[in-house]
Amino acid sequence: MWTCKRVTEISVMAKKRKDGSGQAQTAAPPPLRPHLAESDSRFMQMEREVELEFRPRMLQALQVKVDNFKDTALDVAPSCPVCGQAMGHHDTRPVWWLTRFGKIRTRAPRYRCKRCKRDRRPLLEVLGVEAGRISGSLARLLVVLSVVAPFELAAQLAWLLLGVKISAMGVWRATQRLGEAAARYSEELSQYHADDRSEGAPTQNAPAAVVLSVDGCMLGMQVRTERRRRNGDEPLPPLPEVEGNGFQDVKTGVLLLPDERVETSPGRRSNAL
Repeated sequence: MWTCKRVTEISVMAKKRKDGSGQAQTAAPPPLRPHLAESDSRFMQMEREVELEFRPRMLQALQVKVDNFKDTALDVAPSCPVCGQAMGHHDTRPVWWLTRFGKIRTRAPRYRCKRCKRDRRPLLEVLGVEAGRISGSLARLLVVLSVVAPFELAAQLAWLLLGVKISAMGVWRATQRLGEAAARYSEELSQYHADDRSEGAPTQNAPAAVVLSVDGCMLGMQVRTERRRRNGDEPLPPLPEVEGNGFQDVKTGVLLLPDERVETSPGRRSNAL
């Protein structure tokens, strides 16, 4: 039986074995581990310096536009969306929202209905923003990143590509809100076309033929209403059992003109855009 000591002696003897010239063979040096450049190139540094220099200026220019914004709709007290009565001025508080260039701050008058206790900020409604949230243009860019990458990576790409620091949960919230808005619009549009009283689409300039491709897939749904919480350094508790399969069948479709079809290979055409 071979022992560990004997195996070690044989390996040492093999290393000391000599070649035909009588000289001991020397082992080749190990390869050097490649390293990335520790610092950016000079031009990359110049690009970053220009971005850091002009981003505050763009934020300042955007702030000036918000401060000087005027609209005739702001001269009249808004009405309550529930009872329709005119709302009285309640207070004027500073608000902010996050944009592509940073935080915008302003003072927005708030109106309140005495009967329904509902609040409205006409300035924010006219601008199309929400206090303490992300602007529409930034939200759309974050959603594009979240479509092609996980939320954690999308947050990192937002800093690298847009210069915006945001958490993965912030990207998730923006994606959820835009997804809910898109689903709500699609459902309302389907109800509109399903109603016989709705006006049909004009057919004067309709194409002679269109291509329709339909497919489906199974998507896992977020069925848990509460998140797991870590207690100190203890591991997370196991997930509770999910009733049913937790998946839903989602139908997708592509509608395009025949000349918009792509040729994936010679003689083979596809409906994918």
